[in-house]
Amino acid sequence: MVNQNQIDNHIMKKILVATALLLLLSPVVSLAQTGKVYDNLTLPSKILKSERKYAIYLPPDYESSGRSYPVLYLLHGAGDDQTGWVQFGETLNITDKAIADGTATPMIIVMPDANTGRRGYFNDIKGDWNYEDFFFTELIPFIEKKYKAKTDKRSRAVAGLSMGGGGTFMYAMHHPELFSSACPLSAYIGPLNLDDAKAQMKRGNSNLSDAAMETYFNRHNAVSLINNTPDSLKKAVRWYIDCGDDDFLYEGNALAHIAMRKKEIPHEFRVRDGGHTWTYWRASLPKVLEFVSDAFHQF
Repeated sequence: MVNQNQIDNHIMKKILVATALLLLLSPVVSLAQTGKVYDNLTLPSKILKSERKYAIYLPPDYESSGRSYPVLYLLHGAGDDQTGWVQFGETLNITDKAIADGTATPMIIVMPDANTGRRGYFNDIKGDWNYEDFFFTELIPFIEKKYKAKTDKRSRAVAGLSMGGGGTFMYAMHHPELFSSACPLSAYIGPLNLDDAKAQMKRGNSNLSDAAMETYFNRHNAVSLINNTPDSLKKAVRWYIDCGDDDFLYEGNALAHIAMRKKEIPHEFRVRDGGHTWTYWRASLPKVLEFVSDAFHQF
């Protein structure tokens, strides 16, 4: 007959075995690979005559593997800097989860600072602050030399929110040969017509000619660039456009969508419940990672 002491001893042995197993497994759990983010790195820029900050996400197996990785350039909005997507966008946790779930391929994510010196991703109309030139002739080559980055078109993508969404439109349309995918989120596409653009540009630039302003507008307005896209480049970039139904920039995103429909440029256009908020963009990021991964995977 089994007495209570024997039962208690049996239970205690089970507890001890379970505890031992947990102790053995805990180092494995604690060593589970996660990505790394560095948010205060710099590179020298001759074009902008300054040290330029950037943040970078490196995938979980970056240090241990011998492979190279595709790169997503992720652009912040006005008022933020290279830390915006790290701090508020939770890039580390969201990307780690997407990679672990298999919805995203391991990738490098580069988040440059476009808030220091002057704000924005474009070359200034006066030619004295050429951020876009810095991005393409200094930043991208620097990243591809310093990190284990793939260097072909299929392995590059660009995405961004608000001001960075506008940068995403411009960069992918100015250089469709460099990016496989582009994901503007709640994008600020600039003034919606030439008169508004001229009024904006003339502030502090009274000597600008009408011709110069029109040329600049046409090169930095998403709808104009869409309308002028040659047939041979309609499918050069995969597009994913996302904007909340309560976003104050909804009109510009809708106009870009309509222009793409009329021009027969393939694209995804998503309108979800929400406004111009980090809550919205954090929910956007997993889909962005999945979308760009489709091209990285060579679907």
